[in-house]
Amino acid sequence: MLSKDEVYDHLAHRLTEMFEVPPEKIRPDARLYEDLDLDSIDAVDLVVKLQELTGKRVSPQDFKSVRTVSDVVDKVRALLDA
Repeated sequence: MLSKDEVYDHLAHRLTEMFEVPPEKIRPDARLYEDLDLDSIDAVDLVVKLQELTGKRVSPQDFKSVRTVSDVVDKVRALLDA
């Protein structure tokens, strides 16, 4: 089971690797769309990577409520705990 910190580190790595987000912009309260400049296609790509990490299907409906990096971490932890 991944800890919250491990999920955060994995997510930060993916954001940097996949979307070229500068590491200094990634913080728990960073908003995905406004602060990190992700768009809806980026969000779909991120969901695919989260599915690989959790081994579970991530519902697009569930992901609509996600706004910040911390929200993503919480969503992944909930999936891992389920």
